[in-house]
Amino acid sequence: MVPLPRRSTQPGRISPLSNSAESGTNVEQTRRQPQVSPMQNTSHAVMAQRAELKNSLDDFPTPPWATRALIEHVIASKDLLGLMTCLEPACGRGHMSVTLAHYFREIASFDVFEYGFGGIADFLKVKHPDQSYDWVITNPPFRLGEDFISRSMKIARHGVAMLTRTVFIESVGRYERLFKSNPPSRFAQFTERVPMVKGRVDKKASTATGYAWLVWEKSQLGRGSKLMWIPPCRKMLEREGDYQQAPRTPNLVSATILPLRRARESDLFARD
Repeated sequence: MVPLPRRSTQPGRISPLSNSAESGTNVEQTRRQPQVSPMQNTSHAVMAQRAELKNSLDDFPTPPWATRALIEHVIASKDLLGLMTCLEPACGRGHMSVTLAHYFREIASFDVFEYGFGGIADFLKVKHPDQSYDWVITNPPFRLGEDFISRSMKIARHGVAMLTRTVFIESVGRYERLFKSNPPSRFAQFTERVPMVKGRVDKKASTATGYAWLVWEKSQLGRGSKLMWIPPCRKMLEREGDYQQAPRTPNLVSATILPLRRARESDLFARD
């Protein structure tokens, strides 16, 4: 394992919220080769199940259509999002941020590791002010999901949305620690599978893992949790260019994504 040098940069945004840089963090990336026993089921769907070491970066980029499904089928107040800000604290290569940029006025993007998009920051250590963004939306590391939700609830003014494995809602412990006192306003289960592959987006991938959006709309909290299903929508919501490993910035009229990278670094995201 090779320790990465500490770095500091600013987030990728639409219309930056501030000029302050976020502090970086040292990250060690670990790799392992899966051990396959002779009797193990090695079908593509089974082998694509999402399982990581405790110290893994949990790098499973979100297919853009799954992010569009949140806006188009789950969030009730989507017409107001164009006036709002959003924080993506686990942005990876930017697939979710670039997709959300079509809906929000401003997007701030960070990740604990340098993927070439946004700023470098540990979401659980950086001191974002309370209620500093309208929404916090991300696909969090599974083992840190509870911590991401708790932190996000303090930062968001209007709502929090987390893309999680369906099994995230299980366990007595998680119920006692999280859902008993802070149940989501919406639990939106994908009827289709959302294939996620380690380190890349892959249109041909399959998976045995189910996913759902957990949403906390603060105006709806205390009114019970609504169970809903996201209808089959992948074909309708997929767009050309979705499966580029470095996503292209959207060609928007009212706003432009500003990666805010160092001047000596080339811009990885060519505009249409």
